Amino acid sequence: MAIISFLISLAGATMLLLFAVRMVRTGIERSFGASFQRVLTRNKSMIGSGLTGTMLALVLQSSAAVALLASGFAVSGYLGFASGLAVVLGGDLGSALIIQILSFRLDWLVPLLLAIGGWLFVKSEQRKLRQAGRILLGIAFILISLRFLREAMDPIRDSAFLPAVAEYLARDYITAFLVGGALAFVMHSSVAAILMCVTLVQIGALPFEAGLSLVLGANLGSAFIPVWLTRGMEPRGRRIPLANLALRGSAAILALFGANLALRSGLLTGDYGAQMLVTAHLGFNAGLLLLALPFCGLLQRPFERLLPDIVAPQNPQHLPLRVSALDLQNTGSPALALSSLKREILRMADLVEAMFRPVLDLYHGGDERQIKAVQKLDNEVNNCLSGVRDYVAALPVAQLGKENARVARDLLEYAVRLETAGDVVAKRLAELARDLRRANLEFSKEGWAELQEMHENILANMKLATNVLISDDVESARLLNLEKTEIKRAERRSRKRHYRRLQEGKGQSFETSDIHLETLRALREFNSHIAAVATPILYANGQLLETRLIEDLPRTEEEA
Repeated sequence: MAIISFLISLAGATMLLLFAVRMVRTGIERSFGASFQRVLTRNKSMIGSGLTGTMLALVLQSSAAVALLASGFAVSGYLGFASGLAVVLGGDLGSALIIQILSFRLDWLVPLLLAIGGWLFVKSEQRKLRQAGRILLGIAFILISLRFLREAMDPIRDSAFLPAVAEYLARDYITAFLVGGALAFVMHSSVAAILMCVTLVQIGALPFEAGLSLVLGANLGSAFIPVWLTRGMEPRGRRIPLANLALRGSAAILALFGANLALRSGLLTGDYGAQMLVTAHLGFNAGLLLLALPFCGLLQRPFERLLPDIVAPQNPQHLPLRVSALDLQNTGSPALALSSLKREILRMADLVEAMFRPVLDLYHGGDERQIKAVQKLDNEVNNCLSGVRDYVAALPVAQLGKENARVARDLLEYAVRLETAGDVVAKRLAELARDLRRANLEFSKEGWAELQEMHENILANMKLATNVLISDDVESARLLNLEKTEIKRAERRSRKRHYRRLQEGKGQSFETSDIHLETLRALREFNSHIAAVATPILYANGQLLETRLIEDLPRTEEEA
């Protein structure tokens, strides 16, 4: 019975730990996720890229998340192999620093974190304050889960079960290494797996020798996680985590045999505890980063041979163009008709994103050819809208039914909003970029940073809007609507800061004032069109008010 109770308690503590780590990461991604591309790609040196990876891992509470970001940007062409590998290696060091911080006994912080985090999350209306509350609650739950884990070990610490397992793992370090790797991979979190090992050593449930082998195995297992998660990516995205696995796996195996040889031969003696285990893990990752950074570029060619790029056909002009998902001859089935509509609108959304993504590049060094290429895509968006309009008009209303007809109208309305968003890019933002280039002007450093932040946040909102379109999820629709409000606030803040710079007499702000203010308005309008997909879902579920006006004002004496 004690074993069953122990396993249930262990499972509960482990699940709470995984949930808490994910909660912290979710809060940070929702607060700053749109800025990750700029942070990851702005460094040119290997040291800078490694430090960036360390910082991002500290923020995201996950080295695997950093590896996935690096792989994604490598596929998009924003990040090279050498820089991406340096970022991933730095992310592993950041993950080790997290473990160093969380390994201290911080139980006294739990009530304070719960009080402040809970108040911010429940009471605050501002998005970033709510996410700050989510982060604080997540850290509190991590500390609570570690305390649960320590308490779960108490009933069986003196039983025959745990000492036998601990003694076996200390004696067979290869098995311990494999168990640590499997544990990290199954939990999909090296932070959670290593914190568990450190806690077991801290309370005396495992000897230091077994804990060291488990932690080294967890390093190998954590390197497998991004390899597994990127298995469907293009070769450019898969090379980076695979190279990290080769480096980390080789180093972990060498460290395993070296450390156990030193422990068994008596070269390392002493009563080592949990803190020494954390220090060893930190030293392993710091040493690997410093030793591997100079060789990141040299590994590119071998991994390009291992995972070569997909060769494009020799005659691309013979490839069929992307055709419409709509078939006017197949409008009989309501389910198929609505599915076809969604697919075509997703195609429209992809085209609009392709227009919007390079907008700031047009402002910052774009030439006439690039501007015309973006504007040319607007014609295809317009053709998509014409096809959607004709398709909805051809749908047999009697067969669709009232509810499906309403959904079709809502989809048509969103297609109109997407086409209008494309016009904002082609006829306003692209023209403003042309005016800026012709006048040979540049924004002030502060103004450019504000535009970059808005652009990044809108790109993140486009991804969220696509998820809402596919899933019809109410919570995602609420989040998208909140993000729409945040863009409005960002536009107002930037406008006020711009006026302040004008009052301070900054020449660049005077020269670009009209273009800056018009760009802000265009960005806000573009985002409103993109976020419109959430409106019918929120209305249908009673999540929106008809008006924000106060219905019954107090009557004055004259009115009475």
